[in-house]
Amino acid sequence: MVVSKTALFDEALQEKANLFKALAHPARLQILQFLAETKTCISGDISDELPLSRTTVNQHLKELKDTGLIKGHVEGVKMNYCLDSEKVKEMKNLLSGFLEEIQLPDDFLCQ
Repeated sequence: MVVSKTALFDEALQEKANLFKALAHPARLQILQFLAETKTCISGDISDELPLSRTTVNQHLKELKDTGLIKGHVEGVKMNYCLDSEKVKEMKNLLSGFLEEIQLPDDFLCQ
């Protein structure tokens, strides 16, 4: 039986990696920024805001939804997208905590 290499790491690291992976593409970052700047849920086509095809944008939206950073639900014939503020706060805390864990002293020199 083949075991995924990620299964070799503890669950907390796997969760961080999945969330950080969602941030690993500029289109996803732009979607998150756009949703944050609008300060409301967006009904309609987010692809109008990005230099990508609708299909590509939908794939990035799916990645963000799968990690829980955004919510999407159908309203009539359109999809309504919102940031999930609790998940965004969780992501911020995870990222801050991770960076604190790996922070080196200011006088650290690599030789």
